[in-house]
This record gives sequence, structure tokens and C-alpha cells, in this order.
Amino acid sequence: MKAALTLLAATMLAGCAITPAATNPQEAFFAALAARCGQAYAGKLASDQDADADMRGKAMVMHIRHCTPDRIEIPFHIDGLGPDGGWDRSRTWIISRTTTGLRLKHDHRHADGKPDAVTLYGGDTANAGTPTRQIFPVDAESIAMFKATGRAVSVTNIWSVETTTDGFTYGLDRAGRHFRVAFDYAKPVTPPPAPWGW
Repeated sequence: MKAALTLLAATMLAGCAITPAATNPQEAFFAALAARCGQAYAGKLASDQDADADMRGKAMVMHIRHCTPDRIEIPFHIDGLGPDGGWDRSRTWIISRTTTGLRLKHDHRHADGKPDAVTLYGGDTANAGTPTRQIFPVDAESIAMFKATGRAVSVTNIWSVETTTDGFTYGLDRAGRHFRVAFDYAKPVTPPPAPWGW
């Protein structure tokens, strides 16, 4: 009996030692988002800067619209900012796997479906992050795009995406800039129409 208990304790300890090392934070993060594929959630502006005054108080929806084993597409819809005063469906966040980690890109399109002059910018993870939060520093391709289009202020952008049991938060940070939108997993909504051009 004593030998059996000793063996059981040793097995449990070994399991505890192996489990954390075997869990890749980025895999856990990606899997948590993919598990909600097809769902849409209500949200709101969670930061308070003058640069985002037009978004203040506006209804927002994020939709985990399409998932493959290597890519998750998340359209971001904002009411009241469209060309006719309706929904702005111009933005889609794309999170994909790379050989070294995860990548975040921003697909921006006009109401006619044509790409914006500034689109598919973003960055790759520089470290493992956590199962609930990943950080994406701006990449060289995006820096070149920002400079070429007169947006040099954006060349130090760092984006973040968080997914917890409670909700989803998207963020942008650089010197003097702090932007957040937050979505509540307790507030699912009917999935919206496709984003523009998709």
C-alpha cells in the first residue's frame, strides 16, 4: 500500500512538472480564440483619448468570423462611422501562425471593397507572451508603409490582443497613444454582415 501511494505521489509530481513546460502560451492563446469561431460579441471603447472621440459611445462588435488551423479572421464593426452614418465594416484583424510565433495584421478596406492605401500592417510576436495576452511590435514592412504614407508617428506601434474567460481586448500603444476596445464574452450578439470586400 505504501509503495502504491509513493508511486502515485511521484506520478502526480511528475505530471505537475511536465504540464507547464508542455503548454505553449501561443498555442493556448490561438486555441482559445479558435474555440469561439463563429461567435460575435458586443463591445465598447475602453480608453479615453481625444484621438478616438468619434468612437466614444458607439456600439461595437467583434466577430471571430473565419478560422483555419493557421489563421483567424476577426472583423471589427463600429456603428455610426460608415459613409452613410451606419456601420463601419472596414477593419479586420488577422492573427496567423508563423514559423517563430504569431502575427497580427490589419486589413483595411473601403465600402466598395477596395483596399485602403494603408492596409495589412502589423507585426510579429517577439516573445512567447502568455496564454491570455500576446504583443505584436510593428514590423519592418509596416514601418516602411507608414513612412511612405506620411504616418511616421506609427513606426513605434505595439499592438496587443487579450482573450480571457471574460472577454477580448485589442490595444495599440506608442508614446502618447493608448487605445483600447473591449468586448464582453457574456454579451454574444447575432453575427454581423461580412466586412467590406470579403
